[in-house]
Amino acid sequence: MTTTVRPPRRSRWMAAPPPAPRLPQNEVNRRYPRLRLQVFTGIFLGYAGFYLIRNNIPLIAKILLDEGHIDKVGIGYIANAALIAYGFSKFFMAMVSDRSDARYFLPIGLALSAVANLFVAFVPWASGSLATFALVMFVNGWFQGMGWPPSGRVLVHWFSTNERGWKTSIWNCAHNVGGMGVGAAAAAGLSLSGNAWQSAFWFPALIALVVAAVAFVMIRDTPESMGLPPIEEYRHDPAKVDADTSELEQLTTWQLVRKHILSNRAMVLLAFANVFVYTLRYGILTWAPTYLSEVHKVSVTKGIAGFSLFELAGIFGTLACGWVSDRVFRGNRSRTGITFMLGVGVFVVLYWLAPVGTPFWLLMVYLFFIGAFVYGPVMLIGLQALDMSARHVAGTAAGFTGLFGYVLGATMASTGVGYVATTFGWDVTYAMLTGFTVLSIVLLAMVGPEERRLLEAHEERSAQQ
Repeated sequence: MTTTVRPPRRSRWMAAPPPAPRLPQNEVNRRYPRLRLQVFTGIFLGYAGFYLIRNNIPLIAKILLDEGHIDKVGIGYIANAALIAYGFSKFFMAMVSDRSDARYFLPIGLALSAVANLFVAFVPWASGSLATFALVMFVNGWFQGMGWPPSGRVLVHWFSTNERGWKTSIWNCAHNVGGMGVGAAAAAGLSLSGNAWQSAFWFPALIALVVAAVAFVMIRDTPESMGLPPIEEYRHDPAKVDADTSELEQLTTWQLVRKHILSNRAMVLLAFANVFVYTLRYGILTWAPTYLSEVHKVSVTKGIAGFSLFELAGIFGTLACGWVSDRVFRGNRSRTGITFMLGVGVFVVLYWLAPVGTPFWLLMVYLFFIGAFVYGPVMLIGLQALDMSARHVAGTAAGFTGLFGYVLGATMASTGVGYVATTFGWDVTYAMLTGFTVLSIVLLAMVGPEERRLLEAHEERSAQQ
């Protein structure tokens, strides 16, 4: 008796397009560079657009508090609802993204997130109670998870191993661009509406809808869908991990996850390392104004300046990390991550042990370098997941590390760090954060042997070509 294996059911309207007939070589040479720049610009703008509408509650929290619309605890619940939803979505929507056309997936996710923000602004029921407000922002957080996976898919298919660190680091700056843009967009909306808090949702949402349309025009799913050769062939740079794309038809999504993610020791280690990296990122960033005010007696305004400087430093750190990863460590992301986390550890200790009376400018130097060093590994762990997995499950792998980073790491940074600081004081808090730095280094070191094996195999295949 013959058993028929049925392929997993797929959504046809958004399914990944089949390969197109191969173009002549002269057309390949002409179109490939232009399309690479075009799709990169598309995912950069598209991902920046998500940050315009990700979680605008903190921007108008003061207005909500003054109006008695909601209290501080409620604001925290709403913000966490979006954060937790985003973490789960980044993993589960990545499974869908790996089987979908990135050209549709990213713009649709951005447009749906914009609709959720418009719903908050124009439907009184949505913000009428804490429960409904948190529910709508949970939905918004879920749609937000449709941004990273298709971007990762595009990066894997259009940029090869030996250039991907630098290109990913440039793309990763999109969240800094969007993060800066949301402040300007919200301020413009408030100015136009006479300080009505709803405008901090609807005005950025309208901009996001325009960005979604631009992203749709610019993004293309894979080179093969455009009649071009795979990026590994075009650049003579084989992938670290061989891909059997027929698995998408032969295996269910859960079977792919078990085979390539849950049974992959390196992926699990990267996910746990991401927990500690995200705890450091958000634990120091979120509490910087409070820590500086309580310990070093600086004004709230100066504390917020430290917050902004930390984010600005992330741009320089991310770009430096990508360049060092490709050019200095030749694609060894583990060694790069360990180097940058050692930098985090040094400056966290300097920041923590700085005596009261330390000049403000020196505290800002410490914060700048913490931000510069920590944002590199934030980008790099997602890139490692892309590099060390077969390209047909790359989005799911990166989403898995993101799930741990956001749901466990970012939550631990807000609730956990706040609890430890309140109960045991700032010294215990920063001792804990220093310990997390060490743990992240240990976990990245444990990934190292597997990555070295993949790099050696990659070099052998490159030499053969």
